[in-house]
Formats: sequence, C-alpha cells, structure tokens
Amino acid sequence: LALASRVVGDRHARRSFFEQAQAMDRELQASAPADRAWVQFTERLLAASIGAASARLLLTSLLRGSGMDLGEVVAVLDEAGQELRFNREILSTTLENISAGVSVVDPDMRLTAWNRRYQQMFGYPDGMLYVGRPVADLIRYNAERGELGEGDIELQINRRIGYMRAGSPHIFERTRSDGKVIEMRGQALPGGGYVTSYNDITDYKHAERALLEANETLEQRVAERSHEAEVAQQSKTRFLAAISHDVLQPLNAARLFASALRESHHNNEEQRHLAERVDASLRAAEELLDGLLDVSRLDAGGLHPVIGDFDVSLLMRELAAQYSPVAAGRGLRMDLFARPAWVRSDRRLLRRVLQNFLANALRYTRQGRIVLAVRHRGPEVELQVWDTGPGIPEHHMQQIFDEFHRYQQPFDWGEQGLGLGLSICQRISRLLDHRLNARSRVGSGSMFSILLPLVAAPALPTAEAPPAPSPVTRADSLAGMRVLCVDNDQEILDGMRALLGRWQVQVITASTVDQALEKVVERPDVMLVDYHLHDRLDGLDTLVALGQKAGRAIPGALLTADGRDELKRMARDRGYRLLTKPIKPASLRAFLAAFHDTRGDL
Repeated sequence: LALASRVVGDRHARRSFFEQAQAMDRELQASAPADRAWVQFTERLLAASIGAASARLLLTSLLRGSGMDLGEVVAVLDEAGQELRFNREILSTTLENISAGVSVVDPDMRLTAWNRRYQQMFGYPDGMLYVGRPVADLIRYNAERGELGEGDIELQINRRIGYMRAGSPHIFERTRSDGKVIEMRGQALPGGGYVTSYNDITDYKHAERALLEANETLEQRVAERSHEAEVAQQSKTRFLAAISHDVLQPLNAARLFASALRESHHNNEEQRHLAERVDASLRAAEELLDGLLDVSRLDAGGLHPVIGDFDVSLLMRELAAQYSPVAAGRGLRMDLFARPAWVRSDRRLLRRVLQNFLANALRYTRQGRIVLAVRHRGPEVELQVWDTGPGIPEHHMQQIFDEFHRYQQPFDWGEQGLGLGLSICQRISRLLDHRLNARSRVGSGSMFSILLPLVAAPALPTAEAPPAPSPVTRADSLAGMRVLCVDNDQEILDGMRALLGRWQVQVITASTVDQALEKVVERPDVMLVDYHLHDRLDGLDTLVALGQKAGRAIPGALLTADGRDELKRMARDRGYRLLTKPIKPASLRAFLAAFHDTRGDL
C-alpha cells in the first residue's frame, strides 16, 4: 500500500486497496505482510500508471528485501510474465484479424506495434518494421515514394511528428498514386504514444461517386420533368384563358340580351320568367368557366397571394351586407356575430373562400337562417358559416372537397352548384397555409370554416371602412348618360345597346380603335372598352388614347375575360376599373351610377 500510494497517490491507492479487500472478502490491514494475491493486485495497479515492466521491476526490488521466499517471488513474476505474454498474444491476434491497418508508437515516437495489413497497405519491405523503429523513418520512406504529395519532405515529416507529439486527433483522406483512397484516423493513447488506423475506402468512394452522379442525373431528370410539367400546366392555363375569351364573348352577349329582355316593360309574366331562366342558365355556364379557370390558375401557381394584416370583422360585415338581401329574398335570416379580430392573410382570396361557403349555404338551405361568426381559438381565428340546411352524411364529408362532387341537388332557387367551389376553397387554403374545417349533421345543417393566424391589432386607430355604395334600384337614374362602348364583336355592341337602352343611357358604339377615336368627340361620360380588340392597340392603350384625344380624363372600365391580377393592377395604375366578362348587369349599373352624379364636373 505504501508503494502504491507513492506511485498513484494516497487517495487513489487507499480506495483501490479498500475495494479489492471487499472483493476478496478480507479485512484490509496495512501493516500485515503481503501475500501473492496482494502482490498481483499491486502490480496491476502500478502497471496502469507506469507500465508493466516498470511495475515488475519495482516489485522485484521491494520483494528482495521482504520476508517472502525467493520461490514465491519467482512464481509471482512468472505469473505476471505469463499474463503479459497472454495479453500481448491477444493484442497481436486482434490486430491481425481486423481489416484496417494499425500502427502504434510510444511517447518517443518509436514503433511499438503494427499488423500485417499495415505493412501490406504501404508496401513496406520485410524487416523494415521492428519494435523501436523511429516512425520518422517510415514517414520519410512514404514521402520519397510520393505518397505524401508534393512539398519538402522534412517539413512533411516534422508536421506529422508534431501532430502525434501533441496528441492531436485527426481524420484525413489520402489518394495514393495507384488510385486507392486511404482514410487515416489518429488518436493519442492515455499513457502517451499514438495509435493510427488506416482504412482502404476506395470502393466506398467509388460507390459514393456513383451515387452522387446518379443523384445528379436523377435531379436533372426531375428538373426536366418538372419543367415540362410546368410548361404544360402554363400552356393549359393560357389555353383555357384563350378559350374562355372566345366562349365568353357570345356568352356575354347572350347575358346582355337576356338582361335587356328581362327588364323590358313590354313582356308578360311568362316571358319575364323565361328570360330569368335563360339568364340563370347563362350564369351557371359563366360560373363553370370561372371555376375551371380558378382551378387551373391555382394548380399552375398562377395566383400569388398578397399577405397583409387586417381586421377580419370588417370583411365579415361586408359579406353579411352583400348576401343579406339574397337571403331575405329566399325567406332566410342572416345573422352576424363578429367582434374585431386582426388576422394575417390575403384579403381577396380569403373573401373568395367565404363567398363559396355562403353561396353553398344559400343554395342548399330551404328555411331557417345563415350565421356568420368570428371565433377566437387561442392563437388563431376561425371564420365560420353555419346553415340550417339538410346536412351531409358522414360518409360524404371526405368527398365534398373533390372536383365536381355534389351530394344533392339544390332547391329551386334558379341556380345549380357545379361542384368546384369547395375544391377551390381547399386549394386557396393550401396556398395561404390555412386550415379548413367542416362539420355537418343530417337534418340539422352544416358548418364550414377556415382558421387563420391571429395577429396583434395596430397601436394607432385605423380608419373605418368606407360605407358600401347604395345599390342603384331605379333604371331611370342613369337617364341621359352617354357611354362609349368599344368592342370588335358586333353582338356585344348590340347587347350593350339593348341593355343600356333599357336604362335610358345614350349608347355610342365603335368596333375599331379608329372609330372610337372619331366618336370620342361626342363627349361620352364613361367609356367601356374590350381588352382584346385585335387591333393596333389593346383595350387599355385605347382607353389612354381616347382620354388624350378628348383632352380630359374620362372614367372608363376595361372589359375582359382575363382576370389576372397583373392586368387588374395595370388598369388600376392607369386609373381605370376592370370588369370581368360575362358582364353582370348589376355590377355594370353600379359602376355607371358611381359617375352619373359627377358627369357635370368632367
């Protein structure tokens, strides 16, 4: 114990001896003579700190002066030597049976152990490796053969010796002159010295390179396929937009004629009813085309949200005001429960979702009420639309968001659902990263909602939303107004003349840009110009040219089936409105009425 205390420290020695005494089921007596078991334990304890050879030498010297018999000393040393040889054999066998090359150097940077794989990997001649060989000789041998790359050999040797002396761990890959790639991992030994393993990772590198090339090829193919799909999708969108323009032209004319016929004072009840049915059928065809275009734009990524913060309760109030007359006309009550709630979303797209919810609620509810509600849900706000309709069975709930899926026919309100509204809602919600929710009970009604993030209200008070313009209910309120209509389709011009004539509007028509420039001298109050004139100017440029020719600002609207945000922005930047075809008579009348009272100031 005294010897161990001087070598490994008193605290460590006493703890180790105490634990050994417990393991041997003995009482530790520091002054008692040491037997063979204690000598063996002491040798192992010392060897962990100063090495086996030094430990054996110390114990031999100590035991010579002790009362132990010489034979017992020899037996102890023989057993220690046998154990040492056994351990070395285990180490040697282990080294020879691993796939990596291994070399071990002592604190003096001399070779102490290695395996055959190490010798084969670097092609060392027989006899070159021996215990005590300076590792600098081996590094120089490899450097002279070009294995370490270009550079001063002595600098390379000193750098590598410096790493090992400092005990710095390292991982390094070296490509040899024969093309093989060797991975070297170095680690300092606890008692001093350094061990390095060498792995031939050539096959791994080849596989890695092949995988990388395959991934690059795959990525290129995926990119090509994605580009082809994107081009095809954009082509489909452009095709639908072009087709919609050609289809909507006669549809727009038909709706203008139908509206004029419906508002004629000379029709009897049956003729008026037929006109309403024609108008409803045309409106259904319009909704189908609009839905197809919306789906196409959403799938092609053609709609880009404009995210902002706003009070969603104002939007809900606008929708309630817009749809309350429709609900009242069908004998339904519309209730609104909305307190201020600021959200982050695209106001226009969010409005489209809620409009679809409301349209479905009005379409399928025979009696009762429609409820719009703003519910706070922790960090979110849920905008709900409830109805007291027939409800939807549970097994249909997963299908209602599919294209063209309709669970049932609507009631006879003169309109038909097309099965695209909820599909569009789902696409918009994904685009905005919002969640949709739907609940229904057969016989009680349904609830559709969208959840969006709640944000803090701005610190400064915001201006209240301007009141919605009062609808124009009297046709003669537009009497005497002069409107210039420019369209290359004569059917559209005739339809405009028929409808506006019912409102006692003076209609000026032109089918070309040059005709419009000639007739602008008749001082129109408002201009309605088609975008696709197939002339030297498009509709937007024509509006600008007409204003310049007249020498004054004339209110105008661009009429088109192309509802792109970019086109709306272009029209707005030049001071004009954009009205999408087919033109809704109510929207057209409201637009004209906004300028009727101010035409004397123009």
